[in-house]
Amino acid sequence: MWGQITFKSDPILIGASLAIILGIDPGSRITGFGIIQKNGSRLTYLGSGCIRAASTSVATSAEGEPTMAERLKIIFNGVAELIEQYAPTEFAIEQVFMARNPDSALKLGQARGVAIVAAAKAGLAVSEYSARQIKQAVVGTGAAKKEQVQHMVMHILKLPSKPQADAADALAVAICHAHTSRLGQVLT
Repeated sequence: MWGQITFKSDPILIGASLAIILGIDPGSRITGFGIIQKNGSRLTYLGSGCIRAASTSVATSAEGEPTMAERLKIIFNGVAELIEQYAPTEFAIEQVFMARNPDSALKLGQARGVAIVAAAKAGLAVSEYSARQIKQAVVGTGAAKKEQVQHMVMHILKLPSKPQADAADALAVAICHAHTSRLGQVLT
């Protein structure tokens, strides 16, 4: 077992899909994920949740939390397992934003990096989007608040309730990717 992962999933017939998109909202403690199916202009919810790298019983630091290396391993293994389970055809991830705390930005970049490596190892092209692009695609304004993103994700995917914040952000990444031209978005 590679840490604690929580997700909600609905059984869907995947055989007829045009694209299965795995969206990732990276974090060094909690990495959100969202999986949607795109069939033409129709988007269908497949699953979402969080990879919780901070709540596991592995090697710990002096503070009693998993070491950064252990957290990165948990994130990598979690993303790899999602790829194996859902067989996405496309992978999208949020870009690193400039944080006030350089240490936090570095940790976020490392978490993002291991998620990208898991996708690359599986042969998936990686597309990246800024937080502003994601909010613009989902809410209609790049300055949207988290609650607005959660509400619109729930509305777009016809979910019965608002998803957890990190999962909603990851679903928003996937929705953004589904609605955005891939030209200029694929990492090389």
